[in-house]
Amino acid sequence: MVPFSDFEYFGLLLYILLPFGLLAYFGRLNRVTSLVAMGILLALQTSAPVHLRPDFEVRELYIIGLYTAFQALLAHWLLQFRSRSVFYATLGLSLLPLAAAKLLPTLLPQTAFGFLGISYVTFRALDVLFSIQDGLVKDLSLQHYVAYVLFVPALSSGPVDRYRRFIKDWNKTRSRAEFLDDLDFVAKRLARGFLYKFVIAALINTYWMEALGKGRGFTTLWMYMYAYTFYLFFDFAGYSAFAVALARFFGVHLPENFDRPFLSKNIRDFWNRWHISLSFWFRDHVYMRFLLAASKGKWFSGKHTASYCGLFLTFGIMGVWHGLSLHYMLYGLYHAALLSGYDWFARWNKQRKFLGESALQIFANRLLTFHSIAFGLLLFSGRLTPAPPIAVERLLEKADTHEVIGMVWEPAAQQEVLQVDLFIDDQFIQRLPADIEREDLKERGFGDGKHGFRFEVPWWVRDGRPHIIEVKDVKSNLPLKSSPQTVECERNEEEIRREEEKLRKAREAALDQPPAATPPDPAPK
Repeated sequence: MVPFSDFEYFGLLLYILLPFGLLAYFGRLNRVTSLVAMGILLALQTSAPVHLRPDFEVRELYIIGLYTAFQALLAHWLLQFRSRSVFYATLGLSLLPLAAAKLLPTLLPQTAFGFLGISYVTFRALDVLFSIQDGLVKDLSLQHYVAYVLFVPALSSGPVDRYRRFIKDWNKTRSRAEFLDDLDFVAKRLARGFLYKFVIAALINTYWMEALGKGRGFTTLWMYMYAYTFYLFFDFAGYSAFAVALARFFGVHLPENFDRPFLSKNIRDFWNRWHISLSFWFRDHVYMRFLLAASKGKWFSGKHTASYCGLFLTFGIMGVWHGLSLHYMLYGLYHAALLSGYDWFARWNKQRKFLGESALQIFANRLLTFHSIAFGLLLFSGRLTPAPPIAVERLLEKADTHEVIGMVWEPAAQQEVLQVDLFIDDQFIQRLPADIEREDLKERGFGDGKHGFRFEVPWWVRDGRPHIIEVKDVKSNLPLKSSPQTVECERNEEEIRREEEKLRKAREAALDQPPAATPPDPAPK
């Protein structure tokens, strides 16, 4: 289950947290009980299977457990044998799972690895390694390490916390008054999150972004740039508000991720206001370390060359961290170029006083900065770059007690008609070709669009009981994405009576038929 994505998640969250809230009220929510709560929430969020190979799947929870044990061993290894060579070795090994999660789907389209939030968990694991190497962390409790790395509120979307700051909050004992103050903060921040994500972002998506469609004309792109900019902010800020609120329930003060970013006066100011925890993490652990190494090694003769190279390195890595697609890389390089250009201009303007600090000038700066940001987010959206070819798509789009609809697409098999099987309660029902022509599939890049299917669900499913509907691709024998699904509706007595009457009449008609004539026995020889 994806955290903070729908109201079902919040309903389950309420039931899970209620007893722990009572423990906190009576001063009994300590580190052990908090870890128990984290384990329950983690199990809720990581129940989905991960197909390591098409014919082999593993529960996401097991991968997280092995990943955490692996990272903990690396941290303890560095703690025991702290040296530059061991540090670089642990750093490279720590990044291997994230690299596998990013590269495997590209190299082997039917293979996956990782879990939801592996990027943010890796940031936390790396922060521990950096802190050990810098001598800031001299001992490491396994309980503290697991609590920090797998802190569920920030697991999937941040903010990116720091180990030493987190442990101070984790070890603190709250009074009842402090818990009630935190609970008041939780309610207010949850309200903000619901407003941002489920009201403003949802309205922008439904009535602005979707209305613009997939067109690439200048006016459409210009309007989409504004829509996507505001949608991304309110959606992401909503997620961050939920994470900060849930963390405060456990007494952990996660850092804020946004501070009115669209009021930024320049691009440097923007990165002090947008995704703050991530930008500061990259600043401290990548940019500043690169500058220090360049200064010690005297790599560059130019006074500002190291700074510019550090910006391109930092934002290049940030772009790749988002994904290996071209638009993510361009987004990182674009912001590196903006920051480098602004640094040069700020030094130039300091001598010539070309721009002042009047109210009109500040307004113009903010307007220009906003449009620079918005264009960068348009790049980030992938709308300006060619869409990557779709490798394989098998999707169950709709399943109810009347019909099952979906699509199957495999570019390598465009000349053959792929088939799908329908199963209800593990019983085979029907096999159909996925050859229905759909204009929406054609517009989304799925060949000629003739890759849809539709099953009519048998009448006996509408009996008021739950039924499991599953669709499998015949060629790969794999279930489709979003399959299986459980469906249920009220018992339709009239339809059941009508269908049973048809069956009865059919049986009677079969019994009334005269027996077929049989040929006489051949005469004996």
